[in-house]
Amino acid sequence: MFRDRSLVAEGSWLRRTAPLLVPVVWGVVAVAWRLWCPLAREPGLPMRIATSAVFLTVGIGIVLGVRCGLTRELARVRAVAEATQQVLLRPPPARLDGLAVAAGQLSASRGAVVGGDLYEAVATPYGVRIVIGDVRGHGLAALGAVVALLGSFREAAHDEAELAGVLRRLERALGRHLCERAREEHPARGGRAPEHPAAEEFVTLLLLEIRPDGLVEVLDCGHPGPYRIGGRRVEPVPVGEPLPPLGAFPLPAELVPYPATRLLPGETLVLHTDGAEEARDHRGRFFPLPAVLAGAAREAPAVLVRRVHAALLRHTGGRLADDVALLVVRNDRVRVPAQPAEPGLRRTRPAPSPH
Repeated sequence: MFRDRSLVAEGSWLRRTAPLLVPVVWGVVAVAWRLWCPLAREPGLPMRIATSAVFLTVGIGIVLGVRCGLTRELARVRAVAEATQQVLLRPPPARLDGLAVAAGQLSASRGAVVGGDLYEAVATPYGVRIVIGDVRGHGLAALGAVVALLGSFREAAHDEAELAGVLRRLERALGRHLCERAREEHPARGGRAPEHPAAEEFVTLLLLEIRPDGLVEVLDCGHPGPYRIGGRRVEPVPVGEPLPPLGAFPLPAELVPYPATRLLPGETLVLHTDGAEEARDHRGRFFPLPAVLAGAAREAPAVLVRRVHAALLRHTGGRLADDVALLVVRNDRVRVPAQPAEPGLRRTRPAPSPH
């Protein structure tokens, strides 16, 4: 095993140094020629020009070799980062329990695929459960909270029978993450957890459960409510009295999901982060999300996500001030009409009593 590791390390070292090999060898030859070759010491303009050309070629070769090596290393780092980000914020399945699902994100950080927004949708015995959230800030600094929340949700969504239990698990996961980060940032406390680990860190979050009959129950922690699309009608979905964002204040003792709406067959639910509605153009005008949704109302969820992203980039000129996440759910379940009872099973009224 150790021999294999040494061979891998040696091969990696050779790949990194190979672009510099030719310029270095050429440089050694040029220096040797300048010091020991009699022709190089002859006076005259032609020899000075030849010597300058040799050293200029060596310098350009070394610069290009270094640049080539850095470019290859950067490409490898980007490939690893993109693979890691795809695992972290993986695309949801195209279909979940009769629902068509699509999601996507635009990051405000240049070169990043994942920022401070998070989303996930899973099919459970209790219904399709969905989470979408926005960590304070954006970019790579918010990834730690995203990892903690998504990992907790993917387990709690299957383990907890009640939606309130899922939210409690998310709150505890975020609290542990903030305490661990505070210990790393303040090691002088001797490993003790601070009383207020990160008072300025919080996450707005929307937790939904779509039941087989289309009933949508919601727990909202300070997050923007979704939109429902029926035909070409776009209307906001009520989410009830909002709870405090996770991490800002403790959740109340009693958590009761709000029966927000019933998603009928053919209707679409659009969840988003506040970066969508707060995006502005060069004149300071906000992005008209409901109007864009109305224009793409009849599109499939994946196409709708792409249409909204394209409209956002046009509206902002490609300069987003905040991350934007979208998750679209369309009810593709077939409504089964009520069937009349069979004659042999039809209930009959009881005969009147003789008394």
